[in-house]
Amino acid sequence: MRLHKHCYLGFRRGPDTWIARFTHKGSVGPKKYKYEYKTLDARDYDSAKSLAETWFARMGSALAKVIVRGSVRDALEAYCSYLTDQGRVDTAENARDRFRLIVWNDPIAIIALEDLSRHEFREWRSRLQENRKNRSVNRHVRSVVAGLNLAVSEGHSGNPDAWKIKPLADIDAGACESTLFLTPSQRQAIIDQARPNASLFLRAIQLTGARPGELAAATVADFDSKAGTVILRHKKGRPAKLRPRAVVLADDGVAFFKKQTRNRMPSVPLLIDQDSEPWGRHRWADEVQAAIRKVNTTAKGKARIPVGASAYSFRHARISELLQDYGVDPITVAQQTGTSTRMIEQTYFKFIAPSLRKKLSVIGSSE
Repeated sequence: MRLHKHCYLGFRRGPDTWIARFTHKGSVGPKKYKYEYKTLDARDYDSAKSLAETWFARMGSALAKVIVRGSVRDALEAYCSYLTDQGRVDTAENARDRFRLIVWNDPIAIIALEDLSRHEFREWRSRLQENRKNRSVNRHVRSVVAGLNLAVSEGHSGNPDAWKIKPLADIDAGACESTLFLTPSQRQAIIDQARPNASLFLRAIQLTGARPGELAAATVADFDSKAGTVILRHKKGRPAKLRPRAVVLADDGVAFFKKQTRNRMPSVPLLIDQDSEPWGRHRWADEVQAAIRKVNTTAKGKARIPVGASAYSFRHARISELLQDYGVDPITVAQQTGTSTRMIEQTYFKFIAPSLRKKLSVIGSSE
């Protein structure tokens, strides 16, 4: 069993002895690695592991010297701290928000990481499945697994096999139904019922097709009234890196952002919440859901806002309208909204065909 990098613990059946193995890197000679073995005077796994770690530390293992025996929560907190130390502050905050939602208040949080079993990890995942799609559960599990693996590599005591489980079947994979589209009247109803600053936030998404987080991170300096653009940034790709893009605004978009930036310092947020603070992910989500509840108290039939609607629904609507109503080509739409033509093809292709048919009809009538 691999305890740490270059550090292994084994059991020899027959004489029933515990064996520790340490690997030296870069040894002189034809072999790249040299192995050192130590027979341990232990009767059970716990005592063998403790003796092995002491020996590994003497052999020069930095990880064994700083071994940490903490809970699952301790390991995930260490992961967030690691991300912060690496300068990935936004990623750390997003991870901490996710863990706060799915781990902190769950029984798994207080289990010692080295005692965590695969059965307990599966039980935690089963609790996550309540009111969530398999795709969302898999995404949450991947985040926790990444955090635990990093913690172990940094010296936390734990067995990665305990959380190595196969993902749930994604029966919704590739289904366009997972993307919710709101009609113009539904979106306007939400804007009308939202509080003033939330209304402005949703209006900005509607004008740009941006992700909510991109607008929340933008500053006044990112708006160029002369060029009629707003600079937005997102992290995509492998490895993920910050990718800026200039979103071209229509006349109403330019007028909107001129009003929001008038007499404001370049370094302040482009849009602020009701308390004059930068928009946070949970804050805009709560504001939108509150507005939707207000709409649905009186709306009936098709006027009601469907379950699953969110601020993201305004982005989906903008992309679909650029393709369908305005006939903008998919490559331009992808550049404007910071997505890929492949994603547009998967999610929005049904909106491309009608506008293409109109263009082909014009070509046919001119022949």
